[in-house]
Amino acid sequence: MAKGDRVGIAMRNSPAWIALYMGILIAGGVATLLNGWWQSDELAAAIGEVECSLIFADRPREQRLAEVEGLAATVVGIDDTGTLASALAGVVGDVGHAVALPVLTADDHATILFTSGSTGQSKGALADHRGVVQGVFNYLAQAVMMLGLAQQDGTASDDQPSTLLSVPLFHVTAEVPMMLQSFAIGRKIVMMKKWDAEEAMRLIEAEKISYFVGVPLMSFEILTHPNRANYDLSSVTDFAAGGAPRPVEHVKRIDNEMGGADGKGGAPLIGYGLTETNGVGTGNWRTNYTAKPNSAGRASAPLVDLAILDDAGNAVAQGERGEICIRSVANFLEYWGRPDATAAAYTDDAYFRTGDIGYLDPEGYLFIVDRKKDIIIRGGENISCQEVEAALYEHPDVAEAAVFGLDDERFGEVPGAVVHARDGAALDADTLCAFLDDHIAAFKVPRRIWVSAVPLPRLGTEKIDKVSLRNTYRALAAREAA
Repeated sequence: MAKGDRVGIAMRNSPAWIALYMGILIAGGVATLLNGWWQSDELAAAIGEVECSLIFADRPREQRLAEVEGLAATVVGIDDTGTLASALAGVVGDVGHAVALPVLTADDHATILFTSGSTGQSKGALADHRGVVQGVFNYLAQAVMMLGLAQQDGTASDDQPSTLLSVPLFHVTAEVPMMLQSFAIGRKIVMMKKWDAEEAMRLIEAEKISYFVGVPLMSFEILTHPNRANYDLSSVTDFAAGGAPRPVEHVKRIDNEMGGADGKGGAPLIGYGLTETNGVGTGNWRTNYTAKPNSAGRASAPLVDLAILDDAGNAVAQGERGEICIRSVANFLEYWGRPDATAAAYTDDAYFRTGDIGYLDPEGYLFIVDRKKDIIIRGGENISCQEVEAALYEHPDVAEAAVFGLDDERFGEVPGAVVHARDGAALDADTLCAFLDDHIAAFKVPRRIWVSAVPLPRLGTEKIDKVSLRNTYRALAAREAA
């Protein structure tokens, strides 16, 4: 491996994942974090996009990669079911001599994480070491502030801080504020390979977890679990969430029922950041959060310059809606191999355009009200509508397709779709879902598929009228659920 080579990790959470990530970076490689939920076609597209030379894969991902024809990258299988030493035995070996490592600077490339945008195909967001490290420092500043407040209140614990790693390490939330911050502060990491609310509660009690982070769905499942009273969750100081907004009622219930209201136990916390910002953006904590439970909070000091801009890149008046834009040293460098997409993502004065619509109140609190990007956020996981539509169009009998978000109590949103068949063809939802299972990750497959007997409505531009379709079928789904 040469300095600057893109080296992929296609694995579930494990100690081996973390060791390989660190090893790749120390050796001068670019840690390329491949989505472990992707199927063969999705993995092949991402690997080809950034031209990985080497990929470390656990057994399930290794099997998926074996199905990719003409894969140029070398795949090294990792059996992560045993100890860390056994998992890495075939990688580390017996060197027996000192190995010269490259000199790295803040400007050297460090990571590539993948993001689904409105184009439908995942883009590789490249960050340098400066951006990743500054992202960690951002979270360290917050941790020091929270510790100072706890010491001031007399509620600081003498126990080693600990966190439950319940989200995939290929997500920026797990990578930066959880894994890397844990290294910086000596925080114990307790890993989960797969989410299960009761197992999470068991681990919280057994390992005395002090800080819980997950998508909003996770803390909600703990909150509403019928066996919650059987577990001691009092070690948790904060139930943090990111990736999607929490419903206001969930915020209030966490505060009232999980200990935050009386100053003991886990208080609610929300963060807003993106893959392209190394997770850095805004935060809303504890009593500030319960006072404004529908806000993503204020810009993270001292790194973030947050602005609400119009399409021309000009600031709008305070309180008016516009695109949420973030300027920070932690921002990514570029979408790998996509200069046009990179240029479109930034204003001339270096603000990253998030694609989210929001406004700031007089106290600087951010309220997110809409999205410009055609995506669905399912439990914190971004799903490109265009990507799912493209997969539907791969079916030979699909003439037209539109994908949109449906409200869901558990996940916030789930994909829904309406399709129209080619002349003379017959389609049914079960067949289409089975077809999609072979082409896209399971979480992207629509929860509901309606087959329209007539062509889908179109606008004057001849584009499919997705707004009216979304409104119609959301209302239909709500009536059916009722």
